[in-house]
Amino acid sequence: MKDFLSGLKEKFSSSEQEDFENEEYIEIDTDQTSEKAKIIVRPFIIEEFGDIKPALDSLREGYTIALVNIRPLKDKDIVELKRAINKIKKTCDAMEGDIAGFGEDWIVVTPSFAQVHRTTKTTELEE
Repeated sequence: MKDFLSGLKEKFSSSEQEDFENEEYIEIDTDQTSEKAKIIVRPFIIEEFGDIKPALDSLREGYTIALVNIRPLKDKDIVELKRAINKIKKTCDAMEGDIAGFGEDWIVVTPSFAQVHRTTKTTELEE
């Protein structure tokens, strides 16, 4: 009887070890932060063509909605303003975002997950 019980014990203990050896484990990264999940509405002021770089960089990250004040460049140089808006529009199109003007002095640029609501007072910027 003793041999019978020790034989059963060996059978069960070896099958439990095999079960543990065949199990798959998934590692979870607990250090990962979700800061990128937040959306930022960020204002920018364009005084010259070079001022669009920070706005474009923020937009390319994909988590920023840019409110761009174009008044200073509009007052200074209309040709540079058109050049800056075309560059912003091309970047917006490449990332499948949305761009619209509101008022005389502001444009809003959004990533692909957001859309600008348009009424008769907001107009889509076109090339």
